[in-house]
Amino acid sequence: MSRRDVPKANHEAPPDERASASFEHQHAAHCESGVVSGMLRQHGVPMTESLAFGLSSALSFAYLPFIKVSGLPLVSYRMPPRAIIKGLQRPMGARLRFETFRSPEAGQARLDALLAEGRLVGLQTSVYWLPYFPPDMRFHFNAHNLLVYGKAGADYLISDPVFETPMRCASADLSRARFAKGLLAPKGLLYHVEAIERRTIEPAAIRAAIRKTAGRMLAPAPIVGVRGMRMLAAHIGRLPAGEARTLDSIGHVVRMQEEIGTGGGGFRFIYAAFLEEAAQLAALPALVEFSDRMTAIGDGWRLFALKAARMVKGRDTVDPPALAAMLRAQADEEERFFRDLKRAVA
Repeated sequence: MSRRDVPKANHEAPPDERASASFEHQHAAHCESGVVSGMLRQHGVPMTESLAFGLSSALSFAYLPFIKVSGLPLVSYRMPPRAIIKGLQRPMGARLRFETFRSPEAGQARLDALLAEGRLVGLQTSVYWLPYFPPDMRFHFNAHNLLVYGKAGADYLISDPVFETPMRCASADLSRARFAKGLLAPKGLLYHVEAIERRTIEPAAIRAAIRKTAGRMLAPAPIVGVRGMRMLAAHIGRLPAGEARTLDSIGHVVRMQEEIGTGGGGFRFIYAAFLEEAAQLAALPALVEFSDRMTAIGDGWRLFALKAARMVKGRDTVDPPALAAMLRAQADEEERFFRDLKRAVA
């Protein structure tokens, strides 16, 4: 979930029930990178959200016409859910335990037991059933991550990274969000840190993560990386301008970019922040320039989304070939970027 335009909610934890001195809530741009960075900081690792995103090699692109979301092809700008959480285990020597449950009762009992031990617990949930989300922000998305750091009566104390302050959630509501049905059903998933071997970010891990991301973005498969962008561009370019399904298709691409997760531009901005931090941590000052280039690429994705949205809303003439050209330009920029970046960390 993106932090963009999230209104204030009325489920904030009262001052005396907010995070204790041992846990500090931090606002983040994306739920999964925000959650895992918060968990690692709790264990003494100087982990920022952008470092978590970059070290886990989470940046990606995929156009998957054989997977449908609301009847339309899946377009993804990052690796699948849990990739950030699992991707950080190797570079940090971390061991996380993941658990799912057959019943809400078992899931709640296990959560309560872990909280009683003083554990910080991550959960996968459905946005739709979390009451502290404003109504206009709720939709059926089952891969939203959050942290639970305590309990007050029947309410859980929640550190949801996409909100500026900690929240609280009634037991029944949280249980419903944890056991929602449908695509990416969480099945009560919870996870927590069992052990961490390293509490410093190694330069070798940064280089390896960058090479992995660059390799994926330049992969020869037609549906991923820059080739996936070109495949999506070809699909959009063939859409007939005068048909309703064309607006549905264009609107769907915008929603996948700007509403599901942090989207095309947002994830590129997070990666740009990672490269800026990596420049110092890995003693690679050239990465500062790459950070600036990635920020410009993110701006390009936002311009594409704005142009597409104006067409969907009737403010501009529907012109699929023009959108296709913008997508191909994005693919060209990212191809040049990742070829250069790969050479810089070779």
